[in-house]
Amino acid sequence: MTAVPATATRKPVVKIVFAGHVDHGKSTLLGRLLTDLGALPEGKLESVAESCKRRGVVFEWAFLLDALRAERDQGITIDSTQVQAETETRRFVFIDAPGHHEFIKNMVTGAAQADAAVLLVDAKDGLQAETQRHAFLLGILGIRDVIVAVTKMDLVGYDQARFDDLAGQVTAHLASLGFDADHVKVIPVAARDGENILTRGTAMPWYSGPALIQRLDALTPGTAAADAAAAPLRFIVQGVYKFDERRILAGRILSGSLAVGDDIQFSPGNRRGRIKSIETWPTPADPADRPTRAGTGQSVGITLDQQAFIERGAVGAHPATPPHLINALRGRIVWFGAEPLTPGGRYKMKLNAAEHLCIAETIEHVLDTGDLSTSASAMVSRNQIADVVFRARGLMAADAHGEAPQTGRFVLVADHRIVGCGLIDLEGFAAEGHERSPKSENILRVEHRIDMPERWAANGHKSGILWFTGLSGSGKSTLAVRLEEALFRRGKQVFVLDGDNVRHGLCADLGFSPDDRQENIRRVGELAQILAHAGFIVVTAFISPYRADRDGVRARAGDLFHEIHVAANLDVCERRDPKGLYKKARTGEIPEFTGISAPYEAPHAPELVIDTANLEVDACVERLVEYALAAFEA
Repeated sequence: MTAVPATATRKPVVKIVFAGHVDHGKSTLLGRLLTDLGALPEGKLESVAESCKRRGVVFEWAFLLDALRAERDQGITIDSTQVQAETETRRFVFIDAPGHHEFIKNMVTGAAQADAAVLLVDAKDGLQAETQRHAFLLGILGIRDVIVAVTKMDLVGYDQARFDDLAGQVTAHLASLGFDADHVKVIPVAARDGENILTRGTAMPWYSGPALIQRLDALTPGTAAADAAAAPLRFIVQGVYKFDERRILAGRILSGSLAVGDDIQFSPGNRRGRIKSIETWPTPADPADRPTRAGTGQSVGITLDQQAFIERGAVGAHPATPPHLINALRGRIVWFGAEPLTPGGRYKMKLNAAEHLCIAETIEHVLDTGDLSTSASAMVSRNQIADVVFRARGLMAADAHGEAPQTGRFVLVADHRIVGCGLIDLEGFAAEGHERSPKSENILRVEHRIDMPERWAANGHKSGILWFTGLSGSGKSTLAVRLEEALFRRGKQVFVLDGDNVRHGLCADLGFSPDDRQENIRRVGELAQILAHAGFIVVTAFISPYRADRDGVRARAGDLFHEIHVAANLDVCERRDPKGLYKKARTGEIPEFTGISAPYEAPHAPELVIDTANLEVDACVERLVEYALAAFEA
């Protein structure tokens, strides 16, 4: 909003968000602060006063912040406005977050950038639902220092009893949210009269604490940045460039530091290399001036000592402290979408610089930001906060927010609009990357000279995996071979991997215990991926009863994976019993038989469901062919 003197750049910078219920005086307080600090551009105060005179409205300090005309007309702040000011010891970035419940997204956007918060509570209106919601959001965004400004004390006659009562309510509520009492300060103010803004006023002689600006000056700048600098390295690859013989990985260091000579591992993919150089722009003319180390907050390029296929979105880390590799997570989300979130909904999850297609698998509960109670719900409506389990189509490199706030949060997008944001909770979700790391050392991947698009162009169609899952007797093998024939007759490169067939060779050493079933699916999944990368449409026919095993294949295969639920209930399958297996299972001759003595976990959100209980085989095949031709069209 205003130019900052050159000398201010040498002062520590503290970003402070002003939050609270609409009409509790955020913009007024900020307008007063900026005026008293002399941070307004020359003539700004006079021009706003003149504008008010022309419009026939009474001058308000809040108008100084109303950068948008719509805000003035509506009387509410619809954007998070950032303004700058300074004192003798600090340079401040004040973030005016909107208080209206319709603009929670803007409030979160503003608060996410802040080091500390000023939470406003109207002395007359008291603690409102939106105040509680903002306090809750400040907590989950990791803000530790909160100054509670009890505003409009003039409206209650500067009454100490009213202030003490409100101070007690707010501090108790913040304590219930986990805020440390030592980091919560409460101040009575009357911004319109300038009471307790820059200095202690005379209207409230019973208050002996510091004025607001003295509280702000006491905040420790860059606390979050210092924490990030001490955290493990997270180098987020934002682009890969090749101007000459060098392959430069350009990105931003969100935490930790890196140096020339460091071994670095990129996730997902677990590709490794040693940092050969750190590139900056412009490049120093003297090689001796080129950087050998870079730290948190810097955007740099790096080159490695060996070529490796690394894409935008990869997370670089030191091998000893990699991020988790997961395909499912619990997100504590704030939902902004006009349409409610429901289980089975598909969203684009933006996680650092990566994008993942995710399914909202389960709504664990919705949270009440007032009394912090939880309740079951079939949906998450706009502005609600909920714990939701998301499952991705591929592996994601992520950190729990409690471990690494910089990389432990995400944004949800639908129809090119941001519909939610969340913090990552990985409790109960196993990291998968270490389990699949090869035991052998000193092995390197050989990059093919023919990529999949070139193979697709030669075949005239794309490749992928149609993973049939369903109970024994549901019709998986029958449909798989019929689909294989139908696609082959249409000139497609297609091959069936059948459950019984692979147990005669590739998986002959495996039984039907849960561990053996898991290994069976892992092997078949790997083989299916190889064939898909070779350009084939792979059709698999496996009961694959455990959802986690199928999700594991999906996580590794990514967009190549298409889950097809061959659906028929147990009664139907048992009546069919083409191999007489159910009969044997009922007599105990076959132990651990899916559906009888072992569980079957149906897919949450398969790409296609084929109802073989109610459709004839030809109709099922027709539907499958239609899906496959559309999915693998070149």
